[in-house]
Amino acid sequence: MEDAKEKIKELVERFHLNLDAYKSGSYNETQLRREFIDPFFEALGWDVQNKQGYAEQYKEVVHEDSIKVGISLKAPDYSFRIGGQRKFFLETKKPAINIKEDTSPAYQLRRYAWSAKLPLSILTDFEEFAIYDCRIKPNPSDKVSTGRITYYTYEQYIGKFGEIYDRFSKEAVLKGSFDRYIETTKGMRGTAEVDKEFLREIESWRESLAKNLALRNPRLTVDELNFAVQQTIDRIIFLRICEDRGIESYGRLQALLNGTNTYRRLFEQFYQADAKYNSGLFDFTLDKLTSALSIDDKILKDIIESLYYPNSPYEFSVLGAEILGNVYEQFLGKVIRLTLGHAAKVEEKPEVKKAGGVYYTPNYIVRYIVENTVGRLLGDGCATASPILHDSNKVGWVKRSGTNTEENCRLGQAQQTQQSMTPKDVSKLRILDPACGSGSFLIGTYQHLLDWHTRWYNENNPVK
Repeated sequence: MEDAKEKIKELVERFHLNLDAYKSGSYNETQLRREFIDPFFEALGWDVQNKQGYAEQYKEVVHEDSIKVGISLKAPDYSFRIGGQRKFFLETKKPAINIKEDTSPAYQLRRYAWSAKLPLSILTDFEEFAIYDCRIKPNPSDKVSTGRITYYTYEQYIGKFGEIYDRFSKEAVLKGSFDRYIETTKGMRGTAEVDKEFLREIESWRESLAKNLALRNPRLTVDELNFAVQQTIDRIIFLRICEDRGIESYGRLQALLNGTNTYRRLFEQFYQADAKYNSGLFDFTLDKLTSALSIDDKILKDIIESLYYPNSPYEFSVLGAEILGNVYEQFLGKVIRLTLGHAAKVEEKPEVKKAGGVYYTPNYIVRYIVENTVGRLLGDGCATASPILHDSNKVGWVKRSGTNTEENCRLGQAQQTQQSMTPKDVSKLRILDPACGSGSFLIGTYQHLLDWHTRWYNENNPVK
């Protein structure tokens, strides 16, 4: 700890000696990161440059790729992780920017961290160091102080070193003091979780779409109405996520805000997505209904406008699959009914109401169960048709095709090691979740298989 303090003291002294030069507009963010930010967090114990040579998914610090958001925003500069799980973001600015007074950098950071469900994150230009509670829903009109719980200048780094080290060093995160610090900042006014807010948003879309579709398409049955509303929302969200993740050009949906015939022009993008992704979501050989419907321009434009900066607080490039899964399961807990006058009304499903709501399996439980079923088959022992239990009425199974698993291995015995399994062997696995809701277990299994293959190829002639 004393070595870390001494290294940061040297950085502070060098910054102070050349402060005017660093605060000039010519000293850019890249220089700052290389000369001050990287050494600062290396002193706190983080492997910023991945000198340990960890595989991509296990790097302690990820330098995010730039993603265009709005006019000039981009992905957070650093993501600090333990075991592949994000703990906090760090956004840097050049010293010429006044972090204490400029609202844009703070909103940018909070938008990313809130979307990723990270409670705390940091904004710094080395001259200033601001810690934000990112559980508060960001709004473009927020003051720069909204959510800011701690603010230091570089001259305070040594005097406050104990606080900084005990909160953001790698050792602090591993020993739990970072999480305890999060707990002490709980309960601030205005805190809101991203999945609850996003659910509230798409529920309003469902209601407006349902009412408009029922009005403009009087022959729709209740099943057709539910299908049309669900597909339209799913398709729009999918394309919007693709934009923020660099798979689609940013602003394609936003361009529909200009002009008329919005639904027809939106469908042109759906048809292109069908050709590009070959996905059931855009399968118009089966879906003969939605292309023939009528929806008012204003309904669609209001939805699309709410998905873009500055109206949208969401950053879809960091919105996790587990967040979307939770929203999706909660969303499916309600259904659209038609009144005698063919007006749409959204109601909670009777079975959901009786059960007291929809329950979503937390991501850490998904990981634990996948690691102890699929993971054992791949290397940490074997599973013999092991049940995947994730709530009272959902059971899944993993099975190894073409082998007598009962004879060859017992649960907990590492007779079938990862080294003896090959991708060809793994390709014979069949995984079933017979009560699939949002797909959380299948997504978790898919990610586990991706990670396994990455390790296998890295360890077995990676050049080839």
